This record gives sequence, structure tokens and C-alpha cells, in this order.
Amino acid sequence: MSDQTLTQGNNALATQAADNIRILSAAMVEKAKSGHPGGAMGGADYVNILFSEFLEFDPSDPTWPFRDRFFLDPGHMSPMLYSQLALTGHFTLDELKEFRQWGSPTPGHPELDVKRGVENTSGPLGQGHAFGVGAAIAERFLAARFGEWTSHKTYIYISDGGVQEEISQGVARVAGFLGLGNVIMFYDSNDIQLSSKVDDVMNEDTGAKYAAMGWHVQTIEGNNPDEIRKAIQNAKAETGKPSLIIGKTIMGKGARTESGGSFEGEVETHGMPLSKAGASFEATMANLGGDPENPFVIFPEVQAYYDQALTAKKAAAETKKAAQAEWATANPELAAKLDFFLSGNLPEIDWASIEQKPNNATRNSGGAVLAYLHDHVENIVVSSADLSNSDKTQAFLKKTTIFRKGDFHGRFLQAGVSEMTMAALCVGMSLHGGVVPVCATFFAFSDFMKPTLRLAALMEQPVKFVWTHDAFRVGEDGPTHQPIEQEAQLRLLEQLQNHSHKNSFLALRPADANEATIAWKMAIENVDTPSGMILSRQNINDLPGSSYEFALQAEKGAYIVEDSEGTPDLILVANGSEVATLVEGAAKLRAEKGLKVRVVSAISEGRFRDQSAEYQASVLPTSVPTVGLTAGLPVTLRGLVGPLGMVIGLNHFGFSAPYKVLDEKFGYTAENVFNKSVEFLASLNQ
Repeated sequence: MSDQTLTQGNNALATQAADNIRILSAAMVEKAKSGHPGGAMGGADYVNILFSEFLEFDPSDPTWPFRDRFFLDPGHMSPMLYSQLALTGHFTLDELKEFRQWGSPTPGHPELDVKRGVENTSGPLGQGHAFGVGAAIAERFLAARFGEWTSHKTYIYISDGGVQEEISQGVARVAGFLGLGNVIMFYDSNDIQLSSKVDDVMNEDTGAKYAAMGWHVQTIEGNNPDEIRKAIQNAKAETGKPSLIIGKTIMGKGARTESGGSFEGEVETHGMPLSKAGASFEATMANLGGDPENPFVIFPEVQAYYDQALTAKKAAAETKKAAQAEWATANPELAAKLDFFLSGNLPEIDWASIEQKPNNATRNSGGAVLAYLHDHVENIVVSSADLSNSDKTQAFLKKTTIFRKGDFHGRFLQAGVSEMTMAALCVGMSLHGGVVPVCATFFAFSDFMKPTLRLAALMEQPVKFVWTHDAFRVGEDGPTHQPIEQEAQLRLLEQLQNHSHKNSFLALRPADANEATIAWKMAIENVDTPSGMILSRQNINDLPGSSYEFALQAEKGAYIVEDSEGTPDLILVANGSEVATLVEGAAKLRAEKGLKVRVVSAISEGRFRDQSAEYQASVLPTSVPTVGLTAGLPVTLRGLVGPLGMVIGLNHFGFSAPYKVLDEKFGYTAENVFNKSVEFLASLNQ
């Protein structure tokens, strides 16, 4: 018996199950004295029918790779998701009672927990649905290589706020352009926002907008079981376009006042417990068939219905797994490759064999690595924000083709000019699994990506970010394109611990061509967090003794490039192109002042601080005067120079001029390093 036939013709049972979700959602918020009950109560009908009748998953195997996915964009509707997942056995009623409490698996906004049915961390509106579309792209990538038997749907739930966030435009464009027929998105259009009604802020024809971007659009009564079923069935039948179901739902459906009057459609129920919003919790519970004194209950009829639905889902999953086993027997090599892709493991990579041109821009060196990786890591997918010829991802693109509607045999996503969208799509690919996503743009434009970088770090997704044009040496393009404060912002993420007690981000700014190879090696081998490579536009002189083997020392985050005999009088530390400038300055200090000078390259302070205290002290002892040089804010290196340290950096925006002129004007020369170091040492002796 199919899931759809379980309640067909029994809308009373479907509504009772939805009411059960409404009761649990409102009760969770009421008990916590915090949360958002109204939207959860309005969306209950849709999620109940989706999860019970349509969503394909294996209750006994929650991480099954070929399950349908459900991505929740409005994280404030977590009570709805947790209540729904309680009906499917993913959460207990006791866990629902601990909503928003310390140590609870039911936090205020959902956090990634696939084993419990939570496919993404959500909260900042707009990104959750982008993750879903990214996952759908990964699904198409795998289906193109291993067959349509791997296909599955990506269901997305979005709200008015998510539609209003600018990222929704980019996501809709990409999904429509690529014809992602595996995407079915429900727009919970309840006309209410946190502090206002929707018609206070917009009057667009959302359906027409999405239709214009290539989506299949339906508008339904979002609390009507029959209309919900029909809409999902229609969406599943539309395989050439992503589908948008605009569900006109009722905010706070079922809410009642103390006198029994309706409290539906009220703004206040969006973001506070019913009793604080002006409704009566007790009257609402009674209206929905619950017990105000004991609301945390799953009705016996609903439990029996879900038991039956879950049995059917497990049987359907076993049928699909049996088909997979037959395919694997007939295609052992492909099956082994698929298993390898899904494992998250990587093949052995001969990093030393990658040829690098000397004295090259690190963006070019990074391109050389990408060209090599194309041939040796078959599930890398690269994306660029319309800059592939400038960020040098073109080296990868030349060996493959871009994704197009109906053709995902290539390995390159031309995301267009939409950095945040691109970043979120790549995070979604990572959440799906089976691919290694890489996305690239100019470093100044990383500002567009910060919200997504933060969520990628929180979810511990190993996306590889590539940022080129790393400093004011972008030159004539001027201050809008010259990053100054961006590296400092990323280095803060290196200091921020994730829930696994690791640095939440790995930021890498290589000092020459060989360090660029090592930066890629570190990023590819980092499967615990996102990584970001910060690469130069201009050529950089190779460091003294530069080679692959020498640059391997960068894996410790910082290492000695040049040293003196005995304890140094002065240590110079930098990363990226400034290290070569320090080498020149050190030579001048030795020749003209007779100083013993050590030069340190620090590709990643976060990785350096992971090393033993002994190693850190051997490279940057706190007892030796230290001068740092950075093309960014001085604070970028403040943590490395120590108590006897100073940093030469920028505390202002750049200007439009050739980069060599800017080097002179801003003091990024060997002579200025010499002068500042001499002045600094003299000040310490006063």
C-alpha cells in the first residue's frame, strides 16, 4: 500500500495529525516561554502530508544517501519540524519538552543532525532554501554519472521572510535556469511577519516572478489536505522545472481567545507564546483536541497512522536498496566509485608532482593545482561568480563543461554574479554529500559571503573557498576592489571554536607558488571545516630555497623561512606576498645593521596555534622583538607578534593606482621594513 492511500479519503485523520503538530508546537513554545508558534501552527497541514504520504526515507536508516531531503528555511519554525519529527520517531516527547534549553537536541533554531532528520542548520532567512537547491544540484551530478536510480526529491519549506531576502532571487534564477525538476518548494504564504503584515512591506506577484525565472508555480489553500496532495503530485510530475507551491496558510491556525473567539492571523503569534500574544493557551489546546494540562501527547490514532506510514516507507526503501544492489552487481566499478564518492574520502594525490612556474601570482599557482585536481579527484565541482578567467578557475573549466539544463555531466557551475548564492549552493552540495565543492571570487567580495561562511563553519562543512586579488595590489580598480579588513574577519573565524571544539575555519594565504600547492593540500585534506585560500593577483618572488618539500613546513601554520645563527635580534613575520618583502628587508637589516634576523611565513595563525607550545616558541618566541607586515588591518597579525611586537599594516582604504605605486606610497618596501624595524628596536632600548 502506498503512502498516499493511507489517508486518502480520510481528511479527518490528516487534520487530526496536523492538529497534533499544532498542539505540540504551541506547547513547546509555551513551556519554554520563548519561540514562534504561529507559523508552525499554520504549516502543520503541509508538513504532515509531505512527511506521511510523500517524503521517501528509511526510518531505520536516516543517513541513507538516496532519501528525499527536507530543507527548512525559516528556522524559527523549528517547533513544527521537531513536532513532525516526533511523529516519525526522530524525537521523543521528553525532548520536545526541553525546547530551547541547555543541552537539548531541540534548540531554538534547527541545527544540522541528519540522524534526527534535520538536514541543515537554519535561522538566517534565505540560506536554508539555497542549501536545498545546492543539494539538488549534487543529486543531479550523481544521477548523471550513476543513473537515475539514484534520483530523489529535494523538498524545501520557505516563508515570506525567505522570499524577501535577496538571496532568494539568485537561488530562483539558478534553479530555474538549470531546470531542477527535483526541487519542490512550499512557500508558506500566511500574510504575517514578525512585526508587521506582509502587505506592509511587499505587493509583488511572487508566483509570476518565479514563473518568469522558469519555475512551475501553483497556488493552493495551504491548510487543505486535498489541495496539498494534488499540488505535490503535480510538482512530482513536473520533471523539467523546479516547482513552487504557494500555500495560503493561516498564521496561528486553531488559536483561540479565552472566550473561545478566533485568534488566527494575528501578528503577535509569530514570535511569542500564545499566552503572551493575547490568545489563550488553554482554549487553543481544547479547540485542537488536546489537554491543556498534558499537551505533550501523540494521539493514538495519529501514532497508528504514522506506524503504518513508516512501515510502508521502510518497505519502499528496501525495494530501492534491492534495485541498487542489482545495479552494483552489474556495475562493480561504478558501484565502487559511487561508494568512494559518498564516503567523503579522497584518492591519493601526488602533490609534489604538480609543476609550478617560479615567481608566479598565487592565483595562477592555484589554477595549476585545480587543473591537476580535475584529473585526479573526479567529484570536485567548481563554481565561480562570473570570474573564472580572472580567479583562474578557468584552468579547471577548460577541462570540463558547465552545468546546463538536462546535462550535469560537467563539473562547473557558472553561478553568475551572485557570491552569496554561489557560496550557499556549494554548502548545500556539501550537505548532500558525494561531491567536493569549490567556489571562487575576488577577496573583496567575500563580504557578500560572510553569512554563509558563518553557517558553513557552524555546520562544519568542508567547502573550499578561493579568493583572489587578495590585497590593495589590485591597483587601478581602486578601493572598492581592494580588500583591507577582509583577512582580519576571516582570521576571527579561525579563533572561533565549533561544536566539535576545533577551529571553525581554516584561512590560508600562501607566500609563493609552492606554498600555494601546500595551501591546496591543507584545504583538500581538511574535511572538518570550511577552508579559504587567499591568493594574489600580482606575481610574487619565490622565497629563498623554495620547493615543494620546503613549503611543506607551512602545514604547521607558520615556519622559519630564513634564520640566523643563535638567538635572533629581530623576527619578521607575515603571510602572502608580504613575506617576500620581509626577505628583502631582512637582507638590508643584516647588511647595514649587522642584525641577526629571522623571517617567518605564517600561512594560518589558526593552524599554528594548534601546534605544541614548544613548536610555537621555537618559531615565534615571545622574548624576541617581532615586526609583522600585513596588507590588511594591523590586527591581522597582532596575535603573532607577541608582547615585544609591532605590526605594519593599513588603517585606511586603498586608492586607484598601479600596484607598484601603491607599494611605495603605503610603505610596502624593503626600505620601509628596514626603517620601521630600526625605529622599533630603538624604541625598545629607550
